[in-house]
Amino acid sequence: MIFEFLTDTIMAILPINTIGDKVLNKVAKPLKAITSEHKTLIENMFETMYQAEGIGLAGPQVGKSLRVFVIDLSVMEDFKDEKPMAFINPQILETGGMATMEEGCLSVPGIREEVKRPEMIKIKYRDEDFKEHVEVFHGLKARVIQHEYEHLTGNLFVNNLDSRTKRKIKDDIEAIKHGNVDITYQIVEKPKALQHS
Repeated sequence: MIFEFLTDTIMAILPINTIGDKVLNKVAKPLKAITSEHKTLIENMFETMYQAEGIGLAGPQVGKSLRVFVIDLSVMEDFKDEKPMAFINPQILETGGMATMEEGCLSVPGIREEVKRPEMIKIKYRDEDFKEHVEVFHGLKARVIQHEYEHLTGNLFVNNLDSRTKRKIKDDIEAIKHGNVDITYQIVEKPKALQHS
């Protein structure tokens, strides 16, 4: 792939995998170290996320089955002082409380549904310099981290929905799987066999 030959000075917008793409169903592999290629990937993930107007993006969403994701809540009114963060090899150690909030996903474009998740998480992870951290997060930040973390386990937020809601969005999910979506960002093209004529 072209992106594997990029240097740190060249930024790239990566195409995003959408529901139905096999890479989103795999359990991602941990990184044993951080290389210049990984750093370039992280930079490109941030650029891709910003271009798609997202607040989080995981490795599998850009075709890399690696335990890495990025988040940046600073585009939101109440989080302007938040700094962008990269999470490598994250491990959720504790959770607490429960809260329900509407979620969406760049890999499931156009669908937003209420999801119940822990309100607090304690997580161990490595940053983009491979330095280890253990931190506690609450509220929206905890939710975004959990949403992205789920991508590393081969899951999407729609898997958390009750059967009634899943039935309600079934046709929309099928449309996305066949590449029939109207979006402003680049996605991985679906194989011709899947597309409706």
